[in-house]
Amino acid sequence: MLHPVGDLPAGVYWRRRALVLGIAASVLGGGGWLVGTAGSSAEAGTRVASSSTEVQPSLAAPALEQVVPSLAAVQTPSVTEPSAEPAPASSPEQAPPAVEAPAAAPDPGQPCTDDMVSVDVAPAGGQAAVGDKPTFTLVVTNVSGVPCTRTTDAGLREIVLLDAAGARVWGSNDCFPEVSSESRTLAPGEAASFPLQWGGRTSEPTCTAPRTAPPAGSYALQGRLGTKTGPATPFTLT
Repeated sequence: MLHPVGDLPAGVYWRRRALVLGIAASVLGGGGWLVGTAGSSAEAGTRVASSSTEVQPSLAAPALEQVVPSLAAVQTPSVTEPSAEPAPASSPEQAPPAVEAPAAAPDPGQPCTDDMVSVDVAPAGGQAAVGDKPTFTLVVTNVSGVPCTRTTDAGLREIVLLDAAGARVWGSNDCFPEVSSESRTLAPGEAASFPLQWGGRTSEPTCTAPRTAPPAGSYALQGRLGTKTGPATPFTLT
């Protein structure tokens, strides 16, 4: 081993042996380094695991008094006691407006006064021939805004015929007065009609004067109900 044998000079063989030994030493050194590195890594992993295990106790849940604040530290809002002094009386300007009570419903049985009704005569066509017997109609209308009741007895209803000078020519109650007892309840704007036929001759309240047919000309018809007298309505005899 220490004395090389061969045809080459001895220096050549020594150099080869030195090269082989160097390579072997490198291989051995590299293997030792790998083993050391692996050991260091394992040791480092063990240290990390140990450190993690040691840290766990420090992550324990904090004590209850550290999470929930002390009740003494919480400020409870104070409740202001109501003042015992009476509130000042409101001035008249601040008082609410008074509410008017609704008007009472009208009594349908209240009487119709003269101001609450109108009395008119509707002549048949506005004219008639001398000697004819036309029918006139007495119309009583409630001109108020409430219902009311009016006595309409036949003895209170009358139609008169007046000449152009305003003299009385005929009256429906002169010779043949009618008697009845009746009344009408009229709603606002409602009218009651009472037809009456004229005999075509003159008359007067005592019905003692001769009765004749009035001549042709211009006349007027006027209606009455008790104390209420209506306006004159033109009428012509031909």
